[in-house]
Amino acid sequence: MTIFLDTSAILAVLNADDQNHVLARPTWQALLSQEDEIACSNYILLETFAILQSRFGMEAVRLFQSDVIPVLTIFWVNETLHNQAMSALLAANRRKLSLVDCTSFEIMRQSGIPQIFCFDAHFQEQGFEVIPPLEPG
Repeated sequence: MTIFLDTSAILAVLNADDQNHVLARPTWQALLSQEDEIACSNYILLETFAILQSRFGMEAVRLFQSDVIPVLTIFWVNETLHNQAMSALLAANRRKLSLVDCTSFEIMRQSGIPQIFCFDAHFQEQGFEVIPPLEPG
């Protein structure tokens, strides 16, 4: 089975000060110990690299590149997928919903991936199974 990975989970795993770190670390370790494939898109990588570089510096980018990227399966966003996600974003007309999230929704639907490791309620709203389950509210 493939588990999709969101930026929110990556940041929570890597940053001990993140409010979700206590849940994220054991979830990440459990995913690594299973035979499930862990996947994300190049848009998630781009978003993650930008945040890591801005908040934590180039050493964090280097560590992410050397330690995390090798265990991931990357879905590369092409023009068609980008346009589908952009259409979904514009149709949703929601300020706090990102193009990266809409791209993830499209990839997950098209690839039949029902589960995502994240701390973003948008995925639950879209009908995906969020790992770990989000607290109500």
